Amino acid sequence: MIEEKVSLKSKLWLSGADGLCGVLCGLITGGGFTVFFTRWMGLDSKKASLVWLLFGIWNAVNDPLFGFISDRTKSKIGRRRPYIRYGAPIYAVIFVLCWIKWPFAGNQWGMFLQMLISLFLFDTLYTCIATSLYVMPYEIAISNKQRGSIFIFKLIFSLFSLAVPLILMPMIQLQPGEDPLTFQLIMAGIGIIAGAIIFFSTFFYSEKGYIKEEEQPNFIKALLICFKNKPFIIFETISFTVIYIQNSLSLGVNYYFPELGMSMVPCYGALLVGAIFGIVLWINKQIVWGVRKCVMVMCIVFSVGCFAMAFFGGVLPVAVLGFFTVGFGFAGGMYLIPLMNGDVIDYDESLTSLRREGMYAGVNSLITKPAMSIATAAFLTIIDIFGYDSTLELGKQSASAERGILIGWMLIPAILLLLCFLAMFKYTLKGDKWNETKNELEKIHNEKEKEYIKSLGFEVNE
Repeated sequence: MIEEKVSLKSKLWLSGADGLCGVLCGLITGGGFTVFFTRWMGLDSKKASLVWLLFGIWNAVNDPLFGFISDRTKSKIGRRRPYIRYGAPIYAVIFVLCWIKWPFAGNQWGMFLQMLISLFLFDTLYTCIATSLYVMPYEIAISNKQRGSIFIFKLIFSLFSLAVPLILMPMIQLQPGEDPLTFQLIMAGIGIIAGAIIFFSTFFYSEKGYIKEEEQPNFIKALLICFKNKPFIIFETISFTVIYIQNSLSLGVNYYFPELGMSMVPCYGALLVGAIFGIVLWINKQIVWGVRKCVMVMCIVFSVGCFAMAFFGGVLPVAVLGFFTVGFGFAGGMYLIPLMNGDVIDYDESLTSLRREGMYAGVNSLITKPAMSIATAAFLTIIDIFGYDSTLELGKQSASAERGILIGWMLIPAILLLLCFLAMFKYTLKGDKWNETKNELEKIHNEKEKEYIKSLGFEVNE
């Protein structure tokens, strides 16, 4: 059997495009956009929470619908690449427009509408591009060894996509009445560069040819098959939690450092060390321990760190330790969760004989995208309960409000991670039997690709 290979340039371009797509999304959904509207534009926090909740409804519709459409797309350049290539310029333009005050946004409801419309437009393009980029490694390779080699690069670029919102936004966020031009130019530059790289990346990787010829079930049947996949349901508890935490933590740092007066350098230093330690550990132990055990270790360590931050995050040594576990956990989330997702899709193929990455990515988003809205709404609601006053200067909040920032930021993630640890005891895709199934799928893929190439009139070296 000839093992599938992925070229270095394909890995770099695919991972770079995925990372930059995540940068734009992180700046919008990770708290920066909310802070832009509530602090600089002056939108009431309750209306901002309502925007995110309404936006969650659209997320529940567009993601599985697009996944279904992309699985059935047939074009000369594949099922996924058309959406990445031609969606990238539009994605960049919408991102730039998100940071400009629109003419009708002169009052509370005008700002409400601008924020809502911006999120709807941005997420529609994000869904088309990010879903296609997300499933591309599963189109390229079947073995966890080959997929893992892709995810190493994706992990590196994902850390970059996480770092930009976490570090950049607290440094450049606008204060009420401040001139926004410099801020807007920075956002425009990021959007244009990201859009260009995402566009050009599509010339450096491709999908397997036979897959687009396979007939797919109708939408309702495809949806039901996903929910009958028991390992996929367990996977979704982890996936939802990771997305919730990513958005909650990205939003929280915009309040944590300025309001509690904590030093960014030791905290982000610990975050980096934790991420590096996690990357090395997961790469070396994923094959030895298996995905299941690695995910369980990641969840319990990350949970302990979040519990400590929720109650004692105002103490610098605890904060440093907490940020170390955040980096450790994010490394696991970015490397292990995609491998786990690939396994549940492979399990589906072992039952249905079809590759349905798009539908699974869509259903995954159906469940996890609302986590963005819930995380933002929950954080804003909790700090409001504890008395946070957005009209005060930075660092002038009450002790109760500071406590609310920590609770709203870290307690829910800690609980979710603990629940995920418990759920993984029911995960069954592990051991020698599952490895045999994966090997058999790889053989089937190789044979299908050979038959497809032959059908086009080309010779295949056996």
